[in-house]
Amino acid sequence: MKEPDILLRALELEDLDFLYQIENDDRLWKLGVSNVPYSRRVLLDYISSASADIYVDNQVRLIVENSRNEQVGIVDLTDFDPRHRRAELGIVIKKEFQGKGYAKASVVRLLQYAQNILHLQQIYAIVGVRNQKAAKMLQSVGFEGDNVLKQWLCCQDGYEDAIFFQYFL
Repeated sequence: MKEPDILLRALELEDLDFLYQIENDDRLWKLGVSNVPYSRRVLLDYISSASADIYVDNQVRLIVENSRNEQVGIVDLTDFDPRHRRAELGIVIKKEFQGKGYAKASVVRLLQYAQNILHLQQIYAIVGVRNQKAAKMLQSVGFEGDNVLKQWLCCQDGYEDAIFFQYFL
């Protein structure tokens, strides 16, 4: 499958509704650290104050757009550690665009940005063992995932192990 043509861009005020939708989707909360809904006001303040500079915000969040200028998803680097030059990868692709190569294309583009612009040394991702699609996608772009984090993610039915993936730039 040919990778789709995408653009990674900074958040704009026009992204408020999209960000609101993503951040308040409780099905995604088990994948991250958030477990509370966000108000439009809080998200508007976030968009307005985000500098899009990883050294200022310790994170960078980018909108994934396709060739038709549609918001496909969000990809971000969080928990940035400037001393060790590493950050954690996060990605969410809208349901209607999943399975079409957008996640892989977004990660490839983000890795290029991390290496060529941010000059990071490594990107890591933590993926629940049940999320085989994400694990396979990360492996397909060169992430290595040998370390299991026992009972790392709290789920409705208890705790789930996670795999710690690393990509060295």
